[in-house]
Amino acid sequence: MKSARHEKIIELIGKYNIDTQEELAARLNEEGFKVTQATVSRDIRALKMTKVTGKDGRSHYAILKDVSPMLGEKYVRVMKEAVLSMDAAQNLVVVRTAPGMAMGVAAALDGMNWPEILGCIAGDDTIMCAVRTSEEASLIVSRLRAMVKDL
Repeated sequence: MKSARHEKIIELIGKYNIDTQEELAARLNEEGFKVTQATVSRDIRALKMTKVTGKDGRSHYAILKDVSPMLGEKYVRVMKEAVLSMDAAQNLVVVRTAPGMAMGVAAALDGMNWPEILGCIAGDDTIMCAVRTSEEASLIVSRLRAMVKDL
């Protein structure tokens, strides 16, 4: 339930400029997740969300990136060009890439220093990432999908 709620939060903050915990809780309740403001507050901490200023000058929630902006751009570019699909299986994340690209994507995943990822093993076109829990594996898949946006 928590991982599904986290995925919905990521979707909602990508779709709307949500600027309060109360607004996020209301939108989650509209989507069928019965939450309180306290639950939303814990989710915000767990997802490493912060408020940022948008182009219109208003603040809204966004997820903190764990990498420097320059490295982040390189990693996102590698992901967008190479990743074909991804899925969680228990506490593993399996990422399929274009042939010959798995090592580069695995290096990018390792370079992001996401604390949930314990390590990656890459073949030619497949990566297996060991993650601490199945909930965190679902969260990683959501983050990666948000990063590449086409999957």
